[in-house]
Amino acid sequence: MKENLVFMMGEFEAEFPCQLTYASNHMWACPQGETVRFGFSAYAVRLLQDVYFLDWMIESPVDLVAGQEIGSIESKKAESSLYAPVPGRLEQFNEELLEDPSAINTDKYGQGWLFEMQTTSSELLSAEEYLEQLASVWDKTQRTIKGQLNE
Repeated sequence: MKENLVFMMGEFEAEFPCQLTYASNHMWACPQGETVRFGFSAYAVRLLQDVYFLDWMIESPVDLVAGQEIGSIESKKAESSLYAPVPGRLEQFNEELLEDPSAINTDKYGQGWLFEMQTTSSELLSAEEYLEQLASVWDKTQRTIKGQLNE
């Protein structure tokens, strides 16, 4: 089995470790004992480019429903709200990112993790399923990006 899968975003490669699972909102998930750690996938980081501000609008621990707004992020390319990828109990945030979110850019699958949750959700995708999802929306994503660049 491959260690990583690659999705080509134009000339840029986005790598996805096969041992992780992925949420449809472009976060990776990795079991950490009784919790699951979440962070931005390489696809999300590439689209955002240079994250420089992160803020949480809730305090942990707290029960969440999938799609619940939990914070916001600002980067070179976008300002966006952040949403819970799955239902569960948010246990902790990566507090270091509040001081310096640059690890999201430089170590997205390591020190750039966002938060940990307790969840029993079966909504997470394998790396293969996630790449299929990306491929199905890539044309629309490219048109959106090009539209933003031409504004």
